[in-house]
Amino acid sequence: MDSMDYIKSGIGKLFKTNPNIHISVSRTHPKVIVDASPAKIVGVYKNIFQVEECEGGKMPTRHTFQYGDVLIGQVKIEELDYVPMVSILNKK
Repeated sequence: MDSMDYIKSGIGKLFKTNPNIHISVSRTHPKVIVDASPAKIVGVYKNIFQVEECEGGKMPTRHTFQYGDVLIGQVKIEELDYVPMVSILNKK
C-alpha cells in the first residue's frame, strides 16, 4: 500500500467511525488558514474529501481537499495516524 492509499483509507475509516476531527490547513491558493479547528468529514470521494469547519456560532464553512494535500503537509488531521514521508526523511 503506497502513501496515498494509506491516507485515503485512513480518512475513509475516520469518516465511517468518527467524522469529528481537528484540522489545520495552510494553503496559499486558494488562501485557507485554519489552526486545529474542530471540523467534520462530510464526504469522501475517489480523489477528494470534504470537511465542514464548525466554528461556534458561525455558519459552517465547507472545504474540499485532495488527498495529496495531506501527503505534502498542507492539511493536517490530528486524528489521522499518519507521519508524512517528508518528516521521516528530515529526521535522518
